[in-house]
This record gives sequence, C-alpha cells and structure tokens, in this order.
Amino acid sequence: MTTDQIAIFCIIIFTFILFVWGKWRYDIVSIIALCILFISDLLLGNEKSNLIIDTSNIFSGFGHPAVITVAAVLIISQALRNSGVVDLISRKIAPLAKNQIMHIASLSGVAAICSAIMNNVGALALMLPVALKTALKQNRSPSIILMPLAFASILGGMITMIGTPPNIIIATFREINQINLKKEALENINSSAA
Repeated sequence: MTTDQIAIFCIIIFTFILFVWGKWRYDIVSIIALCILFISDLLLGNEKSNLIIDTSNIFSGFGHPAVITVAAVLIISQALRNSGVVDLISRKIAPLAKNQIMHIASLSGVAAICSAIMNNVGALALMLPVALKTALKQNRSPSIILMPLAFASILGGMITMIGTPPNIIIATFREINQINLKKEALENINSSAA
C-alpha cells in the first residue's frame, strides 16, 4: 500500500468511528474529515501526494446548487413543523380517519403534495406524527398507514426538482427545465404506481 492509500484508509476508519460514536453531528464529522484530508495532503507533500488533486477547490462543493437547495428545503421543512402545521393537518384529517381507506388516502395525498414542494424525507417526517396520532385515535395499527404514507412521499418527491436530492443533481447535470422534468416525473409516477 502506498502512503496515500494508508492515509485515506485511516481517515475513513476515523470518520466511521466518529459516526458510530454519535456524540458529534454528522456534518461536523464530515468537515473534520475533509480538513484532516487537506492537512494530510499538506503533510505528505502536495507534489508527491495524490490525496487531493486541486487543493484550491477543496470546499467548492458547498457552493453547488444541490447542496444549497437541500439546505433551504430542510429549513423550510423545519419551519413548517415548528409553525403548527402538523396540528392543523391532524385536525383537518380527523373527520376522514373514521373510514380506513379514506384515512390512508387522505394522509397519502397530503404526504405526496408536501413532498412535491419540500424534501420527501422531510414531508414524511412531518406527516409521521399526524399518522400516528390519527391512527391511535381510531384504535388502528399504525403499520397499516405507514407503508402507504412512505410510498406516497417517495412518489410525490418525483414530481418536482426539489422533491428529492437526486432530482436536483440530475437536473443540474442534464440542464433541463422544470417543465420537462415534470413530464418525465409524471411518467415515472404512473409506472411506479402501476
């Protein structure tokens, strides 16, 4: 093994240990790993080391539109949670929860709409307390509701560019406009729902 391979292997093991330890946030651990990689490249010698090809661009990935969009969507998701939207949705869905099929359909519909305008994981996290609260109120097992809710969140996220991070990345690379992405997304949803 070369010195570069040993350095990368040690950094990866160190990063995994910090992730498993769980005392520090994942973003902090990732930044620490990136800084250690940069310092290792400097210590091993920029000319002789192949750890980082171009050290001037080491943090340039944070300026990528996908990273900024995902961060903005997560902020919006948290704001919706903190503003009491969960309680409002719960009150609106409560009358529909008496019938099991309407209960599942209403929760899934709201989850699909929410995941189209925000991150699908954030939409699912937003709807999870509503689903659990309404299921327990109707003496239903939450497991009947949670799987359709998860699928609806995934399908709703495929409609827009901001619904899922892969859509953002693909749109950036393909440089297509939102209208074409919607057309392709609706075709994917039809085939996925079938």
